[in-house]
Amino acid sequence: MSVANSFPKSVELVPQSALTAVVILAPGTSELNVAALTVLDRLLVALHRAGYRDIQVVGREPIPAAPRAQVWGVTFSVVHELPPIQGPTLILRAEVLVQVADLKRLADGPNRLVGAKGEAFPVGVVVDAAGDWEQSLAGNVPVRAEGVACWVRNEAEARQAARVLWGSLTSSSDGWVDRVFNRPVGRPLARWLSRTWVTPNQISLASIVLGVMAGVLFGVGQREWAIAAGLLFQLSAVLDCVDGDVARIVFKESPLGKWLDLIGDQVVHVSVFAGIAVGLARDGSEAPVGWLGLAAIVGALMSFLMVLRGMRRPAGKDGNRLLGRFLDAATNRDFSVLVLALACVDRLEVFLWLAAIGSHVFWALLGCLQWREVPDRRGAA
Repeated sequence: MSVANSFPKSVELVPQSALTAVVILAPGTSELNVAALTVLDRLLVALHRAGYRDIQVVGREPIPAAPRAQVWGVTFSVVHELPPIQGPTLILRAEVLVQVADLKRLADGPNRLVGAKGEAFPVGVVVDAAGDWEQSLAGNVPVRAEGVACWVRNEAEARQAARVLWGSLTSSSDGWVDRVFNRPVGRPLARWLSRTWVTPNQISLASIVLGVMAGVLFGVGQREWAIAAGLLFQLSAVLDCVDGDVARIVFKESPLGKWLDLIGDQVVHVSVFAGIAVGLARDGSEAPVGWLGLAAIVGALMSFLMVLRGMRRPAGKDGNRLLGRFLDAATNRDFSVLVLALACVDRLEVFLWLAAIGSHVFWALLGCLQWREVPDRRGAA
């Protein structure tokens, strides 16, 4: 029997947003901090983003401020006693860190959250529970957490939860260099910035400015300046990971940030391609650097247009995974390490050849994948 079908028929079709969430505070834990936010603030935002709109907080102590919940427009009521449970209700203790995706999954039926090692948490949906609600959870369907799920009952557990939460931050567009270098190197900076007034969009703008400055330095046409430009380009790539980490850890994602990231990457790519071409020309390269630079820029712009087209036209089932990988590849800067290495050995014309050819191969393959999806969508209509 599926989890969804285990609901009684009277509540089977209750939409997720109609579910009530009851958060039970424990004395002395509501102000514990995990990655720049109190546990309660983080939980309120997560519940709101998971679709819960009727949220009640049960506790006798003064409720700490929840600034991120306020920014997100989260509304909740505070009561001193657990209200009567009538109908499907998500109940959870505030000492458990739970992420948005798992809170959404818990809304599917009378269930209970369990950790990766099978540890049962006091988090789950009950229906018309009488008496001890935690006892009511015992017989529910276990739902294994796919995101971070852990206890936060004291300062030591809060620090451990923060480490696990930071370690879980990745992006589908991460390349190999992002995973092994850019993101780990930028993580200390991201931790610090998450506690400041600096916004993810401001970090994105700084990354773009550094990338454009790298293009200008490449255009000088001297090896020493090219190496400096390569280092600046690498720093820009590191910041490109930091902005996303900060946005996700403190719930500051926005549509503007997404577009700033996407467009900013293309601006940096074009600046670097143009700068390398100008620099090689000034340095007297015998390669057709003008045409190569122009070809690389046109290829980057065509790739960007194909990415936009792919974002507007969802892929069918068969090509979805491969198409998604191509779309993600357009937004990473793994080639920054190659640029720096070639700058150090004074062979940047090799990169320009690769960019001039590879960018066109990329957008052509991306277009073919999108074209293959059209019959699938027609067949499904």
